[in-house]
Amino acid sequence: MPTNIPRELAALQRMTAKELRAKYAEVFREATTTGNRGWLLRRIAWRLQANAEGDLSERARKRAEELACTADLRSTPPQLKAAAAPPELTATRTLRCQPDERLPPPGTVVTSPYKGDRLRVTIVAHGFEYDGQVYGSLSAVAKAVTGSHVNGYLFFRLGQPKEGAA
Repeated sequence: MPTNIPRELAALQRMTAKELRAKYAEVFREATTTGNRGWLLRRIAWRLQANAEGDLSERARKRAEELACTADLRSTPPQLKAAAAPPELTATRTLRCQPDERLPPPGTVVTSPYKGDRLRVTIVAHGFEYDGQVYGSLSAVAKAVTGSHVNGYLFFRLGQPKEGAA
């Protein structure tokens, strides 16, 4: 008696993963431990169609076996090649960064009160020097001092109108 494949597939769509595992065991005559519905649906649908319409021909099976035997199988993926060196003709150009308008010029000492102490940060050409160490940003200095993320401009009160100026 021919199987109605579309009806079978519609019934599969309504099944739970547990029911699909049972159907898989019925169709393939072996159990499965997977609970992946999509995989179970595809495998069962393939098997139902193969049973109803015929599987691969013997000639196709033998050819697939031959191809599998002669194929170079890798047990490990190929190694990634290192990036090639850039060509010698690369042109370089110096980009000028606009300094932040909130910052005073290099050499200026910025002070800020913190827990009864007065913090002193010197602005240098490529960063901010505090306690003998150069930091890349005022926020990095503020984090080193407080131990938490703090906006450096707010912490050192830069870029804000001075008190009493109005």
